[in-house]
Amino acid sequence: MDYEYLLRTREEDLEEVLEKARNSSWKYFGNDIRFYVPSFVYYKTDYYCSSTVAFPSISITGSSCSLKCKHCGGVVLNTMYPVDSPRELVKLCKDLKRKGAVGCLISGGCLPDGSVPLIEFVDAMMEIKQELRLTLVVHTGVVSRSLANQLGRAGIDAALIDVIGSDETIREIYNLQVSVADYERSLEALHSANIPTVPHVLVGLHYGQLKGELNALRIISRYEPSAIIIIVFMPIRGTMMENVEPPKPSEIGRVVLAARSMMPTVPLALGCMRPKGRHRIETDIWAVKAGVNAIAFPTKEAIKLAESMRYNISFSSLCCSQIFEDLKRLKG
Repeated sequence: MDYEYLLRTREEDLEEVLEKARNSSWKYFGNDIRFYVPSFVYYKTDYYCSSTVAFPSISITGSSCSLKCKHCGGVVLNTMYPVDSPRELVKLCKDLKRKGAVGCLISGGCLPDGSVPLIEFVDAMMEIKQELRLTLVVHTGVVSRSLANQLGRAGIDAALIDVIGSDETIREIYNLQVSVADYERSLEALHSANIPTVPHVLVGLHYGQLKGELNALRIISRYEPSAIIIIVFMPIRGTMMENVEPPKPSEIGRVVLAARSMMPTVPLALGCMRPKGRHRIETDIWAVKAGVNAIAFPTKEAIKLAESMRYNISFSSLCCSQIFEDLKRLKG
């Protein structure tokens, strides 16, 4: 397929493409859709209420990040539990486990080379896996083969990595002097280490415009991802891009369609990072129509649409990156 066609086609002409994508999803995965509500954000609807402790996020660098990306500026780190040593990470996870946690996201700010300083925490993660049996999802940033092997040794449940398909975007938005090739090498390293890898594609990262998203998907398709998560640029107050318009829901929908068309046998999720309000409602509707397997923090409109389209609906307090494991269980 000419995937650029999806970006050019008029919205009213995409209904047939949406139906084909949905049918493809149902062919490989059945009509299950999983709604994820981890503890990152409080969520309550008539359908589900989130837990405050089931699946929190942790920053191993506290609020520190060397990059100060234009779209984030380190602000997102302030929403996470901060730790600054491996012992503190283990202690926090033990405390969270006692309170009812089933897993957590381990993340952090980046070093100047785009990596997250995970290496000194590998033994702590192994201890957490072996003693606490928590689900550990790790956001890696750019990762070396050596670190990937160490993370594999620790037994983490999934590696998350934002894959950027434009060198210009990496320089302009991330303030980072690496290249698209470095992200591809990171994917290859994680794949070689046999770590379940769930790449993220951030739609509209380049000042709200599409630039490199299709290339990111092409790169991802070469490394057998366990799942793919589509996330969306959203203006964050206090950042350099707080006044930038996010991409239109229809543009996000086209990237979702491209992902499903390129990788029909890979679980596809709409992740937690996306604009709120009417924008989120419309984005979620596109995703449901396109046959995504999961949505994080779904709008009630998306849930109702899924019900009307005869999806089998279920909720989870885990991170949506676990859709690949959950689909196995749902299939029985």
